[in-house]
Amino acid sequence: MRVQLLVAQVMAAMMMVKCSDITPAVFGSVLDGMPAAFGDFNSDELTDVFMLRKNCTTVQIFLAAEQEPLLRPSSELSCTFRRSVVGVVPGDFDGDVFMDVLVITYDREKNLSHGYILWGGNGRLNCTNEDHPVISMRGQPLALDYNGDMIIDLFGLDEQKNRVFWIFDESRNPPRKIPMHSPVNLPLAFIREPHSNAYLDLNSDFLADLVVTTDKHFEIWLGVEQGFRYDRLIKFPGGVSKNFKGVLGQTLYLDVELTGKMDLLLPLCFDEACANSTIMMYSADKWHDLGVNLRDNDNMLWGFVKPNGHRYTDTITLHGGDFNMDGYPDLLATLKPTTGKQQRSYLLENVACDTCENFTRKFQVKWQALSPFRNETAMAVFYDFYQDGILDVILVEVETSRNSYRTAAFKNSLDYDANFVKVMVLTGRNNSMYPISPGSLGKKKRTYGTNLPGPSIAYRTTTQDGSPRNAIAAQLPQSAHFSLNLPYTTFGLGRTPNFVDALTIGVSYLSHFAFSLRICRHSFVCLFVCPRQVGGKYREWPQIIPNSQMVVIPNPIMEPSRWKAQLFVTPSKLILLSAAALTATCGLISLIIVALYWKERREDKLEKLQEAHRFPFDAM
Repeated sequence: MRVQLLVAQVMAAMMMVKCSDITPAVFGSVLDGMPAAFGDFNSDELTDVFMLRKNCTTVQIFLAAEQEPLLRPSSELSCTFRRSVVGVVPGDFDGDVFMDVLVITYDREKNLSHGYILWGGNGRLNCTNEDHPVISMRGQPLALDYNGDMIIDLFGLDEQKNRVFWIFDESRNPPRKIPMHSPVNLPLAFIREPHSNAYLDLNSDFLADLVVTTDKHFEIWLGVEQGFRYDRLIKFPGGVSKNFKGVLGQTLYLDVELTGKMDLLLPLCFDEACANSTIMMYSADKWHDLGVNLRDNDNMLWGFVKPNGHRYTDTITLHGGDFNMDGYPDLLATLKPTTGKQQRSYLLENVACDTCENFTRKFQVKWQALSPFRNETAMAVFYDFYQDGILDVILVEVETSRNSYRTAAFKNSLDYDANFVKVMVLTGRNNSMYPISPGSLGKKKRTYGTNLPGPSIAYRTTTQDGSPRNAIAAQLPQSAHFSLNLPYTTFGLGRTPNFVDALTIGVSYLSHFAFSLRICRHSFVCLFVCPRQVGGKYREWPQIIPNSQMVVIPNPIMEPSRWKAQLFVTPSKLILLSAAALTATCGLISLIIVALYWKERREDKLEKLQEAHRFPFDAM
């Protein structure tokens, strides 16, 4: 009996491993691609992956599909460069509603980054001349919408290390440069490289704000009409001083405690070798050390990977997403043992903390969550392969001996039925050649826009125990150094099958652009220090069905009541089980009725036979 039980356990473990590793089903035989960005290039409501191949000199789009392989490389959607590609930013840079691709290459001799735009069309990608970059800059840019026209702009350092905004328009001409001037009595500090600049709403006015990472602190610039206004500084955590010998990672922006406010998560090494690592959280105007326990079950101490200039590990990067669908965002991080060399990516689950002071959540490393992947990995990022609202994982494995990389796919198989809401906000622009008409917001008419950075997405609901819950997230707040943000937001709702009470979408918008531009071109005070703030536009949708995927098209931008929304409902396991139980119950009742009816017919037939064979005594 024990032998049979052991065999059953082994078979179950083998089935689980087979179920978790779905690399062939996702990538087929093409495993040398390295994820650089996500976006719906062909507007088929499936998220495509922008991959780097051939030693990071080729950008190729892997189109998502509903049949295996789920990610398919397209030979027609590929461009090759002489220099190494260090960044990819999908978006609409000319306002024609079709997705373009900004490619960033690095010139080691001049220590400059060059940006090229691969102009997109109706399912096309036009490669560009590498001798004529659209922009040249220091470091990597941040994608944002500076003037609210739903055309993607950029922020970063120009060749002279000045802070500038590159403003794009419908002409496809080189972008216009607008300098960011220093506020009164505050010289602009040098932007840290690698940086973690971000574009998201921090003061709940539905206008995306700008977070600038310098070598001394974080600068908060609030979004106003036509630009940004300096607001305040956030100093680095205590102990991070001018003579700090440790390592600061790339900041991640999440609502960790579901308070409806964005928190700053800063991965940090207190020593140069990253043997003493932690995660700091800035919440309620204070830094908190989350005290992540990085000692595994074998009592081996792990830490973040010290930046080594290799792909994905040139800075410490965390990736956020709700892996277990309980509503609280979890993390993926690449760790390395302090006494070994093999680095691996692990899941850090967001769990309750009863002993913590001034905060209620912490992160706990789940050492076996991504089994059976035990090879050396450079990066892990969330991705929804089956479009079912459950976040799976893409891993990049490293073969150190060959200095090569291999992509792998992990399927997240939850052991319980959880609900979710998945939201994607688009630019909402339209094209006169492809007008939007009723019923055309789908795979036939690809004219409802592309990736949009900066929108705020919030929800309110009630849990099973009757307590209220709210959370907020930012769509595409970062775009540099392989931040790999998904172009949609997934909120886990746990096992709560209730309707979502309210879902709020906030988008920045353009107001009096031409008038403001003529004045602000010669007046810094109006451009950056204007006290008159203008709130963004927002709309609230009540009673959203759980397990639904929502696509929001904010058009016309000035009339939120007319914004369009597509809702795709994904039946949960609970609904399917309920339907199966109902069907089985109805079938059982039907069988009982048929059996009773057959029994009654049989008894009637027997009674008639007995009546026919009865002797007629009355006839004597």
